[in-house]
Amino acid sequence: MHQPIDIEALCAERGLRITEQRRVIARVLSEAEDHPDVENLHQRAVAIDPRISIATVYRTVRLFEEAGILDRHDFGDGRARYEAAPEAHHDHLIDVESGKVIEFVDPELEALQRQIAEKLGYRLVDHRMELFGVRLEREN
Repeated sequence: MHQPIDIEALCAERGLRITEQRRVIARVLSEAEDHPDVENLHQRAVAIDPRISIATVYRTVRLFEEAGILDRHDFGDGRARYEAAPEAHHDHLIDVESGKVIEFVDPELEALQRQIAEKLGYRLVDHRMELFGVRLEREN
C-alpha cells in the first residue's frame, strides 16, 4: 500500500528551508516502506551523510510534523514512529509480537465510523485507527 511521497517537494511547497542534512532525512523518510522511529531514521541518514547527528534528526522530524508533512504514531512499543502524512487516509494493524505495521483501507469500516459519529450528533472530520493483534495460528 506504500505510496512514495516526495517530502522534499512538500517542504518547498510549505516554504521550509531545506538544508543538505534535512534533504537527506527527507529522502530517507520518502523512501521508507516502514514506520521508522528517530533511531532508525538516524541510522539510515548517517549511512548517507555521517555528519548528521541524532539531535538534527529529532529537530527535523519535529519541524516536519509541525508543518503537517509527517504523521507521528505510537504503536504501543514506547517509541514514536513516523510516516509521511498520507494524501489518502488509511488505518493500521500492528502485529504486537513482531512490531510489523500493516496499512489498510476498509470502505465499510469508514462508513460505519461516519454513521457512529452521526448517531452521536457529530460530523466526522478526521480519525485515526490502530488495531493491535497477534497472528492466528495456522494449521500445518
